[in-house]
Amino acid sequence: MSNFEDILGQAAIWHQAGEQVALATVTETWGSSPRPAGSRMAVTKSGKIAGSVSGGCIEGAVAEAALATLQTALPALLEIGVTNEMAWEVGLACGGRIKIFVEPVE
Repeated sequence: MSNFEDILGQAAIWHQAGEQVALATVTETWGSSPRPAGSRMAVTKSGKIAGSVSGGCIEGAVAEAALATLQTALPALLEIGVTNEMAWEVGLACGGRIKIFVEPVE
Protein backbone atom coordinates (compact mmCIF):
# COMPACT_ATOMS: atom_id res chain seq x y z
CA MET A 1 0.00 0.00 0.00
CA SER A 2 1.45 3.41 -0.96
CA ASN A 3 1.71 6.56 1.11
CA PHE A 4 -0.93 8.16 -1.15
CA GLU A 5 -3.52 5.48 -0.40
CA ASP A 6 -2.91 5.56 3.35
CA ILE A 7 -3.23 9.34 3.66
CA LEU A 8 -6.19 9.67 1.32
CA GLY A 9 -7.92 6.77 3.05
CA GLN A 10 -7.36 8.27 6.48
CA ALA A 11 -8.58 11.68 5.28
CA ALA A 12 -11.72 10.01 3.92
CA ILE A 13 -12.34 8.18 7.20
CA TRP A 14 -12.00 11.40 9.20
CA HIS A 15 -14.21 13.31 6.75
CA GLN A 16 -16.91 10.61 6.84
CA ALA A 17 -16.82 10.78 10.65
CA GLY A 18 -17.72 14.47 10.48
CA GLU A 19 -14.24 15.99 10.84
CA GLN A 20 -13.19 18.99 8.78
CA VAL A 21 -10.07 17.87 6.89
CA ALA A 22 -7.46 19.63 4.77
CA LEU A 23 -5.06 17.84 2.47
CA ALA A 24 -1.54 19.13 1.76
CA THR A 25 0.31 17.76 -1.29
CA VAL A 26 3.92 18.39 -2.31
CA THR A 27 3.71 19.62 -5.91
CA GLU A 28 7.35 20.50 -6.57
CA THR A 29 10.75 20.28 -4.91
CA TRP A 30 14.18 21.71 -5.67
CA GLY A 31 17.42 20.97 -3.84
CA SER A 32 17.26 19.40 -0.41
CA SER A 33 13.83 17.95 0.32
CA PRO A 34 13.15 14.94 2.56
CA ARG A 35 9.87 14.05 0.81
CA PRO A 36 9.26 13.78 -2.96
CA ALA A 37 6.58 15.46 -5.03
CA GLY A 38 3.27 13.70 -4.44
CA SER A 39 3.82 13.27 -0.68
CA ARG A 40 0.73 14.13 1.34
CA MET A 41 -0.37 15.15 4.80
CA ALA A 42 -3.94 15.30 6.10
CA VAL A 43 -4.86 17.67 8.95
CA THR A 44 -8.16 17.91 10.82
CA LYS A 45 -9.63 20.96 12.49
CA SER A 46 -9.34 19.09 15.81
CA GLY A 47 -5.57 18.69 15.30
CA LYS A 48 -5.16 15.14 14.01
CA ILE A 49 -2.36 14.68 11.46
CA ALA A 50 -1.51 11.80 9.11
CA GLY A 51 1.35 11.68 6.63
CA SER A 52 4.29 13.97 5.99
CA VAL A 53 5.26 16.60 3.45
CA SER A 54 8.71 17.46 4.75
CA GLY A 55 9.92 17.54 8.32
CA GLY A 56 10.73 19.82 11.22
CA CYS A 57 9.35 23.33 11.20
CA ILE A 58 7.91 22.96 7.69
CA GLU A 59 5.38 20.42 8.97
CA GLY A 60 4.20 22.93 11.58
CA ALA A 61 3.85 25.70 9.00
CA VAL A 62 1.87 23.39 6.71
CA ALA A 63 -0.42 22.33 9.58
CA GLU A 64 -1.10 26.01 10.36
CA ALA A 65 -1.84 26.70 6.69
CA ALA A 66 -4.18 23.67 6.64
CA LEU A 67 -6.11 25.03 9.62
CA ALA A 68 -6.36 28.45 7.90
CA THR A 69 -7.65 26.70 4.77
CA LEU A 70 -10.33 25.00 6.85
CA GLN A 71 -11.42 28.38 8.25
CA THR A 72 -11.60 30.11 4.85
CA ALA A 73 -12.45 27.09 2.65
CA LEU A 74 -9.90 28.51 0.18
CA PRO A 75 -7.00 26.45 -1.17
CA ALA A 76 -3.45 27.78 -0.82
CA LEU A 77 -0.12 27.23 -2.57
CA LEU A 78 2.80 27.44 -0.16
CA GLU A 79 6.37 27.95 -1.28
CA ILE A 80 8.92 27.38 1.46
CA GLY A 81 12.65 27.63 0.93
CA VAL A 82 16.03 27.68 2.62
CA THR A 83 19.13 29.16 0.98
CA ASN A 84 22.38 27.17 0.86
CA GLU A 85 23.90 29.61 3.35
CA MET A 86 20.99 29.29 5.79
CA ALA A 87 21.00 25.49 5.40
CA TRP A 88 24.49 25.23 6.91
CA GLU A 89 23.36 27.31 9.89
CA VAL A 90 20.53 24.88 10.69
CA GLY A 91 22.54 21.72 10.05
CA LEU A 92 21.42 20.81 6.52
CA ALA A 93 23.80 19.83 3.72
CA CYS A 94 22.23 22.23 1.23
CA GLY A 95 19.26 24.49 0.73
CA GLY A 96 16.10 23.79 -1.18
CA ARG A 97 12.55 24.82 -1.98
CA ILE A 98 9.27 23.01 -1.76
CA LYS A 99 5.82 23.90 -3.09
CA ILE A 100 2.81 22.50 -1.27
CA PHE A 101 -0.84 22.76 -2.32
CA VAL A 102 -3.29 22.83 0.59
CA GLU A 103 -7.00 22.23 0.01
CA PRO A 104 -10.08 21.40 2.06
CA VAL A 105 -11.52 17.90 1.65
CA GLU A 106 -15.12 18.10 0.46
